[in-house]
Amino acid sequence: MADENMGENTQEDEIDLSALGDDDLVAQMHDDLYDGLADEIAEGTEILLERGWGAQRTLNEALVEGMRIVGIDFRDGILFVPEVLMSANAMKAGMAILQPLLIASNTPRMGKIVVGTVKGDIHDIGKNLVAMMMEGAGFEVVDLGINQSVEDFLAALEKHQPDILGMSALLTTTMPYMKVVIDTLAEKGLRNDYIVLVGGAPLNEEFSIAIGADAYCRDAASAVETAVEQMSHRRGALAALGD
Repeated sequence: MADENMGENTQEDEIDLSALGDDDLVAQMHDDLYDGLADEIAEGTEILLERGWGAQRTLNEALVEGMRIVGIDFRDGILFVPEVLMSANAMKAGMAILQPLLIASNTPRMGKIVVGTVKGDIHDIGKNLVAMMMEGAGFEVVDLGINQSVEDFLAALEKHQPDILGMSALLTTTMPYMKVVIDTLAEKGLRNDYIVLVGGAPLNEEFSIAIGADAYCRDAASAVETAVEQMSHRRGALAALGD
């Protein structure tokens, strides 16, 4: 009997997303993102689109804002990597629906970023998390993977023409390779073409300054915040040059 009652209570607790008004639905999607519920995020995204919401509005208000909340709690130590990965996976369920619509409408993205773990380093959890959260914030992300040489980075920059280059390292022995990449960009006259962000457990602000990076990102949430700030400064500078 107890098991039957538990089943009934579970069914009663299930929320009919289609019965919610727009504001309540968006708030519920924020909660569902926080809880990493991919199916509910996909359903909520479809419902908003059926109600006439544009893809960009749905992305910004339902998904990006929800991931912003996740990012804050991750930064503050309330959420941890496994939970944030679940949230990012739920975000991808919504993005899979919105991406074709955004492309078809030529909606401008926040910017483009190429990310990779440097040569000699095969750690990628932090880098993967950054990539997912960047995508959730509206960036187009090209993830090169692990163990990337300076030649790999240069080829990707030439091919994809991003605004930002993000490099990750988890080993103290691979940290110096970031400077190799930055120095090579400088030697080829390309350094000022890209915003260079670096991150990884052994890094700090002093190291990023020493190697000539634009900024150090201590975690995925700060990486997104820093990328948005850097893009804003970059666009402001370009606008000033245009004047």
